[in-house]
Amino acid sequence: MTDVHSKETRSYNMSRIRAKDTKPELLVRKYLFSKGFRYRLNVKKLPGKPDIVFTKYNTVIFINGCFWHGHENCPKARIPKTKTEWWKAKITKNQERDQQEYAALKQQGWRVLVVWECQLVPRKRAQTLLALEGVLSRQILDTYRKPHFYVPAEPRLSQAAEPAISYKSEKDITD
Repeated sequence: MTDVHSKETRSYNMSRIRAKDTKPELLVRKYLFSKGFRYRLNVKKLPGKPDIVFTKYNTVIFINGCFWHGHENCPKARIPKTKTEWWKAKITKNQERDQQEYAALKQQGWRVLVVWECQLVPRKRAQTLLALEGVLSRQILDTYRKPHFYVPAEPRLSQAAEPAISYKSEKDITD
């Protein structure tokens, strides 16, 4: 099957696809900023240049397009009918690279979150953003949670001012 666009038109269309500041990314960024979260964008020193980086909490967020990253069971991740084998190879290579980058980040101690483009459609957007906020809030609390609780060396608490009183049972009183 041939392409419906000329080679020049297709080339122009493909050149307009952005790698950063996409609409889904801007939606997530604006929401998180409005909730008080502060972050860095596209940190080049980290594997995969994550879209959003919370350096204070060792957490990164990738906002993936369903088509380009091969989101399973998603209607937006349909393989084109032209150059099918080429597209399959490209998307598979993208998925493999994503997994390697996630593993490298986890090995460095980062928490990795992935938000898919299809999770930000209007009917799912509020639920997705609330869930993301909840996950980030939990991770922030975990960051500040103390690792150890105070456990006294002596399990019994001693009385400070009063002498120890032994209580007698009813049987002892009647005898």
